[in-house]
Amino acid sequence: MIKLLKNERLSKVLDMINQRGSVTVHDLVDSLKVSSMTIRRDLDELADNDKIRRVHGGAQRLKEISTDELSYLQKRNVNVALKKEIAKKVASMIEPGETVFIGPGSTNEFIVNYLTLDHLRVVTNSIPIFQAFLATNKDYDLTLIGGTYRSRSGALVGALTNEFLARLNMSKAFVSVNGIMNDKLMNANPEEGQTQTAALDHSKQRFIVADHSKLNAPDFYDFYSLNQIDGLITDSKANKLVLDQYATFTTIY
Repeated sequence: MIKLLKNERLSKVLDMINQRGSVTVHDLVDSLKVSSMTIRRDLDELADNDKIRRVHGGAQRLKEISTDELSYLQKRNVNVALKKEIAKKVASMIEPGETVFIGPGSTNEFIVNYLTLDHLRVVTNSIPIFQAFLATNKDYDLTLIGGTYRSRSGALVGALTNEFLARLNMSKAFVSVNGIMNDKLMNANPEEGQTQTAALDHSKQRFIVADHSKLNAPDFYDFYSLNQIDGLITDSKANKLVLDQYATFTTIY
């Protein structure tokens, strides 16, 4: 009977997490009327069995790795207001006269709209971002790095791209990801990940740009570690429990 009650409780805990996306220990104690010690043991057991992801103060629903990477054109229409919120933060972090790398990503395409600087050098391997800067009247020095065109993301990648990046000295890099899990930064394509690595390695300050849907969302290729990053720039809808977890690796903006 005790085993049955425990199983029933575990099932309710799992249901709450899956329905809400994330819950705190306090939420579960309040709802199920059991001790916090019992809830913590339940969460540890569910995490050990790969049913949930344990975070500081609670737990979060697991996300599956997507096998269908959206194109950059499709991504442009997702979470637009939140992407603009992030892009505005990024623009505020760029100083006059800096050399900045802006990597591929629909969020990064909005950065140019919020820049008010007189002089800036922008390096990118993204054709959409290069075009976004060309479409303005801003008198910035633009460098589009050549390489093999990847139509899914509109990025130029590969050995030629990486070799060119290795010769540059950049003030800051702003790189997007498809997913972050614990300290792992991930995307859908190894070649693109290797180019992002090269850009981060040759920048004095390194920043990751990711809306809240990318947090605790695994993807195919692990290309960098979050604890080597100066800051994670995300939006106001990011879950506090999740942000507390990532704050152990880097600064959250």
